[in-house]
Order: sequence, then C-alpha cells, then structure tokens
Amino acid sequence: MLKQLQGICHRLEDGEDLVQATIIKHAGSTPRSVGSKMFVRRDGSVIGSVGGGLVEFEMQKLAREIFMTGKARIETVDLSGEDAATTDQMICGGRLEFLLEYLPGDPASGREFRKLVTAIQEGKKGFLIKALDTKGNTLTQMERSLVRSDSLVLGNFPGPDSWIPLLTAEANRKKCPVIASVEGKRFFVEPTVPPGTVYLFGAGHVSRPVAELASMVEFKTVVLDDRSDFANKERFPKADRIIVIPSYENLFSGLDIDQDSYLVIVTRGHLHDKTVLEQSLRTKAGYIGMIGSRRKQHLVYEELLGKGFTEEALNSVHNPIGLDIHAETPEEIAVSIVAELISARSRIGR
Repeated sequence: MLKQLQGICHRLEDGEDLVQATIIKHAGSTPRSVGSKMFVRRDGSVIGSVGGGLVEFEMQKLAREIFMTGKARIETVDLSGEDAATTDQMICGGRLEFLLEYLPGDPASGREFRKLVTAIQEGKKGFLIKALDTKGNTLTQMERSLVRSDSLVLGNFPGPDSWIPLLTAEANRKKCPVIASVEGKRFFVEPTVPPGTVYLFGAGHVSRPVAELASMVEFKTVVLDDRSDFANKERFPKADRIIVIPSYENLFSGLDIDQDSYLVIVTRGHLHDKTVLEQSLRTKAGYIGMIGSRRKQHLVYEELLGKGFTEEALNSVHNPIGLDIHAETPEEIAVSIVAELISARSRIGR
C-alpha cells in the first residue's frame, strides 16, 4: 500500500485527478477485505484492485459520475446470483460497501497524501478518519483527518477531540479498518500501520531473492553481514538499508526491534546462526526464523537450553524457516520464506 500511495502522490502533484474507491464494509464471501483500495483515472484505467470483474467494472462506471460531480459517495455492490459468475473469483453471496472519493490533481491534494505517506514511512502508527455523513448515498462533506497518539496531524476533525479515542479504540484492537459511530455519526477509521521490517542476517545466495521478494510485498528490508563484498547495494539494489557489521556479536545495538520486526537468520554457518538466534530471543521481534536442517537445529537448541533459554522460547522460532513447499533452489527457498513472513504478518496484524 505504501508504494501505491507514493505513486498516487506523484500523480496528484503532477496535476492528474483520480477517484479513490475503498472497501469500507463487507459481508459474506468477497474478493478483498475492508480497507482495500483502487484508484480510477479519467481514461477508465485503474491502479490497484478491489476484486476484479464485476466489482471493478462498477467502480469504473461510478467513477465517471464522481469525476463529473466531484462529490464523494457510498455505494454497495451485491455479489450474488448471476452477478457472482461474472467475477474472477466466482464469489457467491457477498456484499461490498464502497466509499468513492474525488481526488483533485492539485498541490493541496498532493500534500495531503504526502503527509499520509510520510507518517507511514516514519514508522509512526496513527489513524485516518473519514466522516460518513450522507444525504442519500452522497456525502454531505468529505472530511479526512490523520491522527497520531490522539493528536491531529492532517485535516480538520469534524467533532470534539474527545471523540477520537472512542473512534480509534476498535480499529486499534482489531488492527484493521472499521466503521465506528459516536453520538449517531458514522466514521471510517483506518489504521496507518507502517510496513514491517525484515532483518536479513547474512547476505548470501538465499538473502538476495528474499530481499527482492520481501520488497515486492511491501516489507522494509535491512541486510546485515560482516562481509562488505556481500553486503552492498549492487547485490541488494532494493534493500532499504545495508549494514556491514564488525561481527555478529552485540548485533542489535542501534536496531529498533519491535513486534513489527521479522528476523531472518541465514548466515554462512551454524555458529553465526546460534550467535544471532541467542540475541534474537532477547528481543521483542514478532517473528524469528532460522535456516538449516533438523540436525543443526538440535545442536543449536541444545546449547541454548544449556544457557537458560526455555523450550517454549525455542519452539517459537520458525526452524527450518519457510513454508514446506519442497523448495530446493535459492529462489524457491526465498518464496517459501517470504510466504511464511506474509502469513506471520497477517497474524501479527498489519
């Protein structure tokens, strides 16, 4: 989503106006979840996806009206009966509610999205709140507010500040967008969650495709190795950060490891792996995975048990790392690792 929003910023700043379609509510079987977005251009082409087929056709058709009126509106798409057969996913019985917004191509609109992108890039969690007051299905006014730690960062919140923690509580608990109400007024509340960071310990042949794939699915990537001829921008052009470390000792000094951190241990030998794993288990990382065989796992775990680590802590480590897809090549192993990272991210909450 971050990369998509960065692209939208550039288009708005360059003077191109767009219509944004966001799923704000769903019921039954639907192709995408709440918060999924698609942007429609004046020529009818789209950026992003909210499900393909019938759903996107309807959004393209409605976008033509939004471009003419400039008015935001809420629309429902019913995916049942014969309509289901026209969708890519052959859905039956689902129902989607969309918020469609006109985004004028001008500096002010570009600055608004730039603030949102900056907030996400800075790694500061917050909430984008939109008032859903309607007359019929048309919004009476389009108010967007970005708040962080209950303080307003962007826009004008249409209500007293005391409403903000009431509206954000459920979204914060569920870690997903929600429709929330206060004193009879409806709001769509989206957490602006920064992308998780994948720390790749080791810059060998497996790390290269892992870094590339992780970047493609919007993880930040940090590569660490004690060899400058391995840990460099030429080998890792898409990495967000490359750190040449003096050794694998005292590895986490200066690293901000939290629940949104994913530690991938793929060094060149089990002694380094053990050193990294021992330090990793003392962090608050949401995911720890280590490459290697069951035999290596047994040797490493025996040593760590002797140092006072519990079996419960060691059992939380994904080892062997990656989903079991019978991967053999570095690229296949990377696919299995990144697939497991995506799965872990969905559990931890984006």
